[in-house]
Amino acid sequence: MTKEQIDRVVEGYDKKDIRIGTICSHSALQIFHGARQEGFKTIGICTKDRVQTYKAFPWAMPDEFMVVDKFSDILQEEKQEFLRERNTVIVPHGSFVQYVGANNIEESFNVPLFGNRMTLGWENDRKKQRKWIEGAGIKMPKEYPDASKVDSRVFVKFSGARGGRGFFSAGSKEDLERKLAERVASGIIDSNDAKNAAIQEFVPGVRYYFQYFYSPFEEPIGQLEKGRVELLGIDKRIETIDEAYRGLPEVPQEFFDYTVTGNQPVVIRESLLPDVMDMGVKVVARSKELFAPGMQGAFCLETVYHPDRGFTVFEVSARIVAGSNLYTQGSPYSSMIFNEPMSTGRRIAREMRSGMASGELEEIIY
Repeated sequence: MTKEQIDRVVEGYDKKDIRIGTICSHSALQIFHGARQEGFKTIGICTKDRVQTYKAFPWAMPDEFMVVDKFSDILQEEKQEFLRERNTVIVPHGSFVQYVGANNIEESFNVPLFGNRMTLGWENDRKKQRKWIEGAGIKMPKEYPDASKVDSRVFVKFSGARGGRGFFSAGSKEDLERKLAERVASGIIDSNDAKNAAIQEFVPGVRYYFQYFYSPFEEPIGQLEKGRVELLGIDKRIETIDEAYRGLPEVPQEFFDYTVTGNQPVVIRESLLPDVMDMGVKVVARSKELFAPGMQGAFCLETVYHPDRGFTVFEVSARIVAGSNLYTQGSPYSSMIFNEPMSTGRRIAREMRSGMASGELEEIIY
């Protein structure tokens, strides 16, 4: 799906009646709430069983529901036409990518998306991620090409926006192979996942998840020739394994799992902020070289901090992340940028409002 095709769709839109839509999952409540704050009508793509959940939050309830049997049904032409007729711009999030598929979004979804849809392919492919992050001059964990090369504790994860499901650590080649086989046998992953697993060194330290926003419409800061990188918030993820100690001395095996179940707010030591901002700027700058026009809008760097090694980035999420749900009224950082409540969802809507006002909406939509 080329940029030119999407631009033609946007050209046919009624710019006075743009609507913001997304799949009812992940960070949808925040997206709808932020859109409402900025004066946009919203469309929720929702399965029947979830409608009452979204009606329970009146200030974040979509103005209109498009009920589907399964989320991937939005690839059907009649569903896409429904969205285009309503001048809809879709805000992608982790569940959107997982349920619809990055390749399908890139190749078959002829509805405008906020941001650059090419980033979803770079997020979804571990090799591309490494080319992106390391090419920006940022440290990543050492990677092992296969299990036979493992010589220390490793962390194993899989492609896609899975929320950590199926991820695990292993202390040896044998331990890794056994745990892979167990997950395939239980149906948590398939054989293709096992074959393409990312095997990385296990980096000790404190986990920080930095929620950024890049706007091409703001005055440049740092090495960027155009636009501004904003730090909207920081979180730490609550994973199933975090609660494993409660089962001591006999911890159930299913607690050794990295599935994300929630998020905690974090404020980092201020002396570390120069490194945090530098990483965000470098990632955006490198993206412009790899897939022009590069990163647009919300993104997240998932990191581990060690006092001797500094920050190591183990993943990039190239869209809004669920940790930003903590800050529907803004974070300590966003309040010092905007001096008003500013969630990531509202920041997305405001960016669209800025693009509409300047006649540059196409610059932030693909």
